[in-house]
Amino acid sequence: MAENDTAEFGEPLANGEDTAPQAGVLSQYVKDFSFENPNSPAIYQAQTPPAIDVQFNIGSGKIADDVFEVVLKIEVRAQAGDQVAFLVDLSYAGLFGLRNIPQDQLDAFLLGEAPRILFPFARRVLADAVRDGGFPPLMLEPIDFGGIYLQQRAQQALAEGQEAGHA
Repeated sequence: MAENDTAEFGEPLANGEDTAPQAGVLSQYVKDFSFENPNSPAIYQAQTPPAIDVQFNIGSGKIADDVFEVVLKIEVRAQAGDQVAFLVDLSYAGLFGLRNIPQDQLDAFLLGEAPRILFPFARRVLADAVRDGGFPPLMLEPIDFGGIYLQQRAQQALAEGQEAGHA
């Protein structure tokens, strides 16, 4: 390495300072969970398959220096005719250790990449709960959280641009 303080990606600087971006999963867990089957056992006699509505929400917060919690909240409502078949509320969370991530890229990781990492595990918890509730397992399709994040940021930038144009 040269005498200056530059280094190749992933190598510490000559002065020993580690400036390479690092991200890692510290822990994953069910933060909150509810399954309701309010019309059992009558719902098992329903002749029509339930219509299923799924809603997602992502939240994040700083827990400590370089440690962030990301919560993927999934709400499912299954309706068979005029009866609720089942309701599921799942908050699946992860603790992420993040070092040397530029501030302008932090939200992209917390709201795009971290939910992508958590989703397969949350999907399994959800599928198992629905199956254990007496229904066929609910297997959600993969979701492009990064794409959704970028789309929301573009819409936000467009809205801010329109507001600035009207000022």
